[in-house]
Amino acid sequence: MGLRLVVWDATGRGSAWFQPALTASWRHGVRLYGLRPSSTRVDASFGATSWQDAFAWLCSVRPGEAIDEVQYWGHGLPGRVMVGSDVFNTASLAPGAPLVDDIAAFVDRLRGPDALVWFRTCGAFGGAAGHAFAAACAARFGCRVAGHTFVIGPLQSGLHTVTPTSPPSWPLDEGQAGHGRLLPSTPTAPHTITCLHGAIPAGW
Repeated sequence: MGLRLVVWDATGRGSAWFQPALTASWRHGVRLYGLRPSSTRVDASFGATSWQDAFAWLCSVRPGEAIDEVQYWGHGLPGRVMVGSDVFNTASLAPGAPLVDDIAAFVDRLRGPDALVWFRTCGAFGGAAGHAFAAACAARFGCRVAGHTFVIGPLQSGLHTVTPTSPPSWPLDEGQAGHGRLLPSTPTAPHTITCLHGAIPAGW
């Protein structure tokens, strides 16, 4: 098995009135994940302030060891995930984009198609933009990529995965409230886990 890593948004930026508590939950949550049983334990974590910052850490932490899984904890909207105001989207993966060399170095560290990149954020896989983002990430990373279609918190609904050979198949309107708004996670929403789940259920 390779490394299991978590990157989280350490900027403290966000529009929610409870943003300080949310940032604190990410900071303390990664410590708890470091104490989990070996099958879901996080080997190392990093509070990023930009995507360049995040990829620099992913490319340098514990050199010589392959990466099996990366989770990103932060904010997201359909088709994009953010570190503060720094956006990572489909355009970030295009040739000539600022992060292209960092992404290439990161991909070289992944443990091939069996690796997992999980965007544990609100709504990044929602709508047509989310479908395109999911497919583009899987193609560029060459592995399984996971994300959500709903607003997430203690409950985390709409969890789906794609691979380079299995494109998005969930409904385009899943988690969508219309006018750019997302629905909150609920116990009965599709593919719901909690923040305490450290692994994606089989078949998702």
